[in-house]
Amino acid sequence: MFYRQLGSIPRKRHIQFRKEDGSLYREQVMGTKGFSGTQSILYHHYMPTSVSETSFYKKVEIEFEELNSLKHRHIRTNNLEKTGDALEGRVYILGNSDLMIAVANVTKENSHFYRNGEGDEMFFVHFGTGEVQTMFGTITYRKGDYIMIPIGTIYKVVPSSDTKLLIVESNSQLTTPKRYRNEYGQMLEHSPFCERDFRGPEVLETFDEKGEFTILTKARGNLYKHVLTHHPFDVVGWDGYLYPWAFNIEDFEPITGRIHQPPPVHQTFEGHNFVVCSFVPRLFDYHPESIPAPYVHSNVNSDEVLYYVEGNFMSRKGVELESITLHPSGIPHGPHPGKTEGSIGKKETLELAVMIDTFKPLYVVKDAHVYEDPEYMGSWEEK
Repeated sequence: MFYRQLGSIPRKRHIQFRKEDGSLYREQVMGTKGFSGTQSILYHHYMPTSVSETSFYKKVEIEFEELNSLKHRHIRTNNLEKTGDALEGRVYILGNSDLMIAVANVTKENSHFYRNGEGDEMFFVHFGTGEVQTMFGTITYRKGDYIMIPIGTIYKVVPSSDTKLLIVESNSQLTTPKRYRNEYGQMLEHSPFCERDFRGPEVLETFDEKGEFTILTKARGNLYKHVLTHHPFDVVGWDGYLYPWAFNIEDFEPITGRIHQPPPVHQTFEGHNFVVCSFVPRLFDYHPESIPAPYVHSNVNSDEVLYYVEGNFMSRKGVELESITLHPSGIPHGPHPGKTEGSIGKKETLELAVMIDTFKPLYVVKDAHVYEDPEYMGSWEEK
């Protein structure tokens, strides 16, 4: 991301910054890659290290299925009964050593403050409204928002209406593709988005408040409990390049051509060993003999995950809104029977979907079997 500043900060970094009573604000440098990556500097009323209690909270137990076949998978998440907050309500579906993919029906605000100490998090808001309240300030969310929360950020999700989230827990930093930025970090003219499309925290509300405030911290595969002696949102100002931000899928400008364009034109974000793509309403190919439906392709080096958001996906049948499909590497996949012929002559699509391609195999969480369509692999059989 690019430079932002919110609240009050001193003229230079690492110099005295005093309150009206003459005491110092507490400076915190928060950064990545050992002071060589992106970073921000925050100024607190109190010491961010002032903890009265630390303890083990619980193990994050995720059990993957035993591999018994290589096949395409379809997992329906529109019938999940589990609800809760944006942490305890997560239902994990897929994962590997680079990321975990989950969904959550968020019906209440977080019981405690939370921070992920292992990597960045990405929320995609399928539906719902509310706020992501963070130490950097508040981001108001709505349907279609991608929300990026950097590693180590203390936050809570406060829904104002029932919210469905697709969640990616990454073990790396999430950012826009390098090929859409110049050597100075500015978005290029042919990028499918620009700086105006990205939103940082809108307002910084500072809590000068002592007491006991519980933060749950994810690290080393566990959740740990830390009790601060002051409100964690005691920041009076910050600046830098590391902060939570949002981008709405409606602002993704699709790249089209005379013949079918490959999935990289839909890429929106990237992490280590995976990418996130946005399939949005767009005009179809305009060559007089074009076939708008994608060709059959083999994911030789990557697994493909699709989360279906809205519309009628042109190359699939039998999937529903909130469905997740997994097409693993090693075997080909493509349009369902009849979808290739049916796409010819079509001028546009109104589909909306989020795609996650990983460059290590994904594994299905054992509990996700409850929501699986067992007939999906056979749905390509021509009858």
